[in-house]
Amino acid sequence: MLAIIPARGGSKGLPRKNTKLLGGLPLICHSIKAALKSNLIDRVIVSTEDNEIASIAKDCGAEVPFMRPANLASDTSMVMDAYLHAIDFVAKENSKPIQSFVALLPTVPLRAPEDIDNAIKIFNDKNANSVVSVVEAPVPLHWNMRITKEGILKNYSSEFNAIKNRQELEKTYVPNGAIYIFRTEVLKLTRQYYTEKTFPYIMPRNRSADIDDLLDFEWAEYLLNKKNIV
Repeated sequence: MLAIIPARGGSKGLPRKNTKLLGGLPLICHSIKAALKSNLIDRVIVSTEDNEIASIAKDCGAEVPFMRPANLASDTSMVMDAYLHAIDFVAKENSKPIQSFVALLPTVPLRAPEDIDNAIKIFNDKNANSVVSVVEAPVPLHWNMRITKEGILKNYSSEFNAIKNRQELEKTYVPNGAIYIFRTEVLKLTRQYYTEKTFPYIMPRNRSADIDDLLDFEWAEYLLNKKNIV
């Protein structure tokens, strides 16, 4: 199985976050090392347009067989197109189509190699079109509120029942960005991450930190330090 790690040089919430040191390692290296330790990943490729990221990725053990075109690395570019660009490059390079692949966002550094392997096993066992890692939502969906144009706080869901205990409400899950596994043909055809054959891989909150800004980074740093202490 091929692993693709997309890493742009540009970042609005936390500038240069992919190169920022987390636990003494550049952020992107945590994802590279998890992929390299996976028992089911054969090749780890980083897709980037940034020379510094490319150099760091190589030093951490990943391949950077191409530089991503600038038009696939802007603020408005879709990461899906970066995946497909990488897949087409590797398929042409090997004269062999890539049937499926794993995408690992570098902004979720605390996933374990076992998470990757377990998600791939689900993908294979279920003959899935895709597998997406998720984490249980911190609060039930029914607790979400909205603010009207008049500034009034109202229930987002008409099904909200303040009398019900949290335990009585259906659990919901949100994608945590750690692991995406795709069947290439289906992704190209539908350009959708979710189909009728999409299955979840549920991860715990302590490995689901997703870094977008400095506060997220500090939370991930805390969790990493706590893990190293234990």
